[in-house]
Amino acid sequence: MEGLKWLYPGLKIKRWLMLAILGLLLLVSGLTVILGITLLASTERGFTWFIIHTLGSLGSPLVGGLLAVALGLACVIISVRHLARSIIQVLLPGQMANPWQVFCRRQYLARGPHLVAIGGGTGLAVLLRGLKNYTRNLTAIVTVADDGGSSGRLRQELNIPPPGDIRNCLVALADTESLMEDLFSYRFRQGEGLAGHSLGNLLLAAMTDMAGDFDLAIQELARVLAVGGRVIPSTTSLVIMGAELADGSTVLGESNIPLVGKPIKRVFLQPAACRPPAAALEAITRADAVIIGPGSLYTSVLPNLLVPGIARALRDTPAPVFYVCNIMTQPGETDGYTVADHLQAIIDHCGWGIIDTVIAHSGPISRSARRRYGAKGARPVLINGPAIARMGVELRRGWLVDETHVVRHHPERLASLVMEEVYRHQSRSRQRLVYLLREKFHHLAR
Repeated sequence: MEGLKWLYPGLKIKRWLMLAILGLLLLVSGLTVILGITLLASTERGFTWFIIHTLGSLGSPLVGGLLAVALGLACVIISVRHLARSIIQVLLPGQMANPWQVFCRRQYLARGPHLVAIGGGTGLAVLLRGLKNYTRNLTAIVTVADDGGSSGRLRQELNIPPPGDIRNCLVALADTESLMEDLFSYRFRQGEGLAGHSLGNLLLAAMTDMAGDFDLAIQELARVLAVGGRVIPSTTSLVIMGAELADGSTVLGESNIPLVGKPIKRVFLQPAACRPPAAALEAITRADAVIIGPGSLYTSVLPNLLVPGIARALRDTPAPVFYVCNIMTQPGETDGYTVADHLQAIIDHCGWGIIDTVIAHSGPISRSARRRYGAKGARPVLINGPAIARMGVELRRGWLVDETHVVRHHPERLASLVMEEVYRHQSRSRQRLVYLLREKFHHLAR
C-alpha cells in the first residue's frame, strides 16, 4: 500500500501517469491500424474507431494511424519527462536541474570507487566536500574524542558521543540546498543553556534519544540531508583523550592538549579497550583507497587510529592508504613539525606499514597569511623529501591551499589530486595483475 502514496494530491504524479497511459493506448492503437492486427481487444476498438473516423478523415486510415502513433509518442515522452521531474522534486526538494542530468550524474557517481576518509574537525569535512563530486561510495570514519564547545556540553549533559565532527561531515556530504546546510550549522547566540549550541548538534542529540542508538541516529539524520555516503564514528564508546608530554606530565581532555604548550610525547584514549563499529572495519576492508586527514595530527587524526582494530585494518587492507598532511603547523600540537615529523608521529603510535603515500601542499602562501598565522605561532609545514623516502612512503606534492580568512586545503584541488592517486594505484594494480597472469601462463606453457 506504500506505493499508493505516490498518488496523493499535490504530488503532480497522477496527471502525468494518466497522460502516459493515454499515449500508450494511442501508440498501440495506431500500430494496429497501420499493421491491421488486434492487440487490445475491446479497449482498442474505441481508439481504432477514433483514429479511422477522426484522424483518418484527414486522408486515409493509414494517415490516421501514423498521426495516432506520433501523438502517442509525444504524450509518452512529455509524461515521462514530467513524471521524472515530479519524482525528483519529491525526493530532492529544490532540485531544479534537468531530470536526465540528475539521473546521469547519480549513475556516474554510483559507479565511483569505494573511498574511506578518516579524521575529524574541519579538515575531514573539506576533503569530503571535494570527493563527493567523484563518487557516492564514500565512508567517513570520524573521531568522537571532542570534549569542547557545544559537543562537549552535550556529551557531558546527555552522556552521548560528541556530535560536532559527525555533523560537519554529514553537512559536507549532503546533497541538499545550501539553506539546509546553513540551518544545520546555525549556532545559537542567545538563550540560557542554548547559546553556543548548533542546531545540527541538537538534532543529533534528539535523534539519539529517540532512536536509542548514536549510530542509528546518524543514519536517520543522513536520510534527512540526502547524504551521498555514510558517516560512522570511530567508536561509539565515550572515550576521553589524554596526552603524555615530553616532560613526563599528563593532560586529559582533547580541548586541553593544545593549551598546555609543551611538546607531546604520545596521546592515548581512555578506556583503551574501546571498540570500533563493525561497519568501519568492513568499509576499510572493502575500500579501493583510504585517505587519512587532513586535520589536527594529535586531536583529529590519531584518536581514530588509536581505536583498537583500526590501525590493524589499515595495515592489512590491500587498498592504498594516503595521508594528507596539514598545510600549517598547529600551535601546542605540531610546533616546528615537518611532513616527515607528522609521519613519524603516526609510526610511533601505530607502527610501520600503514601509510603508502603522503600528500603535501607545495607552493606559495601569501605574506599576509604567513604574518597572521605567525603571530599565533603557526608556520608552513616544510617538506623533507629524503626523510620521507627513508620511511618507505611515497611523496605527492600539489598546490592545495585555499586562502580565505583561514589557510586550509582547497576541496576541489585536494579531491582532484587524491583521485589521480587512486586511479594511478588502480592502474598499477591492473598492470601487476596482467604481469602475474602472463608469468603464470608462460610457466604453464613450459
